Amino acid sequence: MTCPVDHLAKSMADPRKTAAIAAANRVPIADAVQITDAQSARAVLRSKLVRQAGFGAEMIPAVATLANPPVALLDGEAHRRQRAATARFFSPVVVTTRYTELMEQTVDNLISRFRLDGHARLEDMSMELSVTIAAEIVGLTESNQAGMARRLNAFLGDGNKAGTDLVSVVRQRIRSFVASLQFLLLDVRPAMRSRRRQPREDVISHMVGEQYSLKEIMAECVTYGVAGMITTREFIVMAFWTLMERHDLATRFLSLPREQQLPFLEEILRTEPIVGVLSRRATEDIELPGETPRKIAAGTLLEIDVRAANSDGAAVGECPYTVDPDRPVARKPGGAMFAFGDGVHRCPGGQVAMQETAVFLDRLLRVPGLRLPEPPKVGWKPLIEGYEISGAVITCDRSG
Repeated sequence: MTCPVDHLAKSMADPRKTAAIAAANRVPIADAVQITDAQSARAVLRSKLVRQAGFGAEMIPAVATLANPPVALLDGEAHRRQRAATARFFSPVVVTTRYTELMEQTVDNLISRFRLDGHARLEDMSMELSVTIAAEIVGLTESNQAGMARRLNAFLGDGNKAGTDLVSVVRQRIRSFVASLQFLLLDVRPAMRSRRRQPREDVISHMVGEQYSLKEIMAECVTYGVAGMITTREFIVMAFWTLMERHDLATRFLSLPREQQLPFLEEILRTEPIVGVLSRRATEDIELPGETPRKIAAGTLLEIDVRAANSDGAAVGECPYTVDPDRPVARKPGGAMFAFGDGVHRCPGGQVAMQETAVFLDRLLRVPGLRLPEPPKVGWKPLIEGYEISGAVITCDRSG
């Protein structure tokens, strides 16, 4: 794919679907150093001289009281041990051999219901898929999964209806508290009781075996719920929307074997990352690379703007806002750039998310008469500094 426009120019308008809402809602922290280029972003995320400062790591006092905090909030040797202990649940071989059949069965059921009805909400279909797979990996299998999905959504807040006035903020905090309590009582505790009686090969069984407390397991399950369910749901809808508007890309995607579909999808995620900001705190003085190296003092907060770093023309080439599966970075592992993070905190479930998205879209895009009559709405979730898509109603020729 050749582009006649010089997209390396900083002044070029951003045509991505979420550009406007991200620009309107992204408010950088006043005293934080903003990282917008790929070279500096990679250096920060791979540095041993920073610690996790995102996802509430510095704003949740209760975390400091936990003997086993959520792995996403840990650093150093404690983080390495926990990641190593759970790595077996997320390896590419395990994803392919243990979970692909469940993905295919779930997708077949979703497609069958869709074809019988002739219409569906794509965000509901994708949420059902992502909850089913993540719940199996984590071990949250002893409760109603549709209810669990609603509880996790309520915990994060409604990006399309959230207000900034005091009443709206208080109302949302109350909803989040109620949702988290329900998640604990209806989803986490039943799973723990079941794993104490009969351990399985999942994350909760591992934590129960390691004598994690109820609070610690709850905190970890919320992390997996957001990372493994909510973000995957959003990406599936975004990838579908992108392919429905670009028939050339959809045709090519469907012609590829599965192993080539995965980097194809990572290129879409590169342009529209779900989590928009990654934060780190410098633990010692560090120097950022570049033509003019920057010295960062210990204690400084650094915010990596994932959307900006992912579209750094110096790193990804021409037309950085355009989905181009032929660009060099899209042909090798890590083509999503910083959408899954980088370094020791790189998302362990990236392979799972790409695999289930590929399985779902490969089947959905082949449905006769498939249509997306109206573009969906794009909202904002401040907790992850990312977008939320709703109203993705799809239709097809009814079967039977």
